[in-house]
Amino acid sequence: MASLVGCDHYVRSCLLKAPCCGKAYVCRLCHDAEEDHQMDRFLVKEVQCSVCNTVQQAQQTCVECNVTFGEYYCDICHLFDKDKKQYHCQPCGICRIGPREKYFHCEKCNLCLSGDLRGNHKCVENVSRQNCPVCMEDIHTSRIGAHILPCGHLLHKTCFDDMIQTGAYRCPLCMHSVRNMEDYWEQMDKEITQSPMPTEYQDATVKIICNDCQTHCTVPFHVLGMKCSSCGSYNTAQNGGLIQQPQEPQPQEQEQQPQSPVPEP
Repeated sequence: MASLVGCDHYVRSCLLKAPCCGKAYVCRLCHDAEEDHQMDRFLVKEVQCSVCNTVQQAQQTCVECNVTFGEYYCDICHLFDKDKKQYHCQPCGICRIGPREKYFHCEKCNLCLSGDLRGNHKCVENVSRQNCPVCMEDIHTSRIGAHILPCGHLLHKTCFDDMIQTGAYRCPLCMHSVRNMEDYWEQMDKEITQSPMPTEYQDATVKIICNDCQTHCTVPFHVLGMKCSSCGSYNTAQNGGLIQQPQEPQPQEQEQQPQSPVPEP
């Protein structure tokens, strides 16, 4: 379990002494995979050197053989690893991969975001404190990168990629489109034009709610999809049954009345 290069998760030259069970593991993830409980990284007090096996207070350099346990060390998270430009974000409460100057902490989202999103994203309060809606696993402390959707919600990047591969295009939480769908909507326009509805449904309309712009409107009914009259999206939901237009009464033929013979003058 111990080695000079750490484990599959981190490059380090020490083991953490788990405060919960007293066992030594290279990292909390290795511990959690083997045990029936989770290690609290913040409560770690001692480490064991992988070179000389000396157990000592958690610190960056071994007191016995002077080996460096990790190029990067955080004395809050007790994170040892190779240098990845990490930094500890106090509001997030954990270490992030930097460099720090390329990220900022959004107070409302309560999450570190890329600098190019400053003033350019939709805030959702404490968004990363919710589990990923696809895999239901933690996002805030996950080592898997997060993907920010246009609606502001988060998915694991791997979950987002898997979702797109299956053809899904809606946010699992709010149903907003997760990417630019203009090309697909244009294709839908062509397919609907080439697929007219049967005569009895050609004048039928239906009330819809648009998942992208939240507009309520009444539009022509079509089995392939109903297009929002406000933003042009087909990401809509039907709100009620079909509205059939009243049929105009057909003019009836009048019976010919027999004409009386015109008397001769």
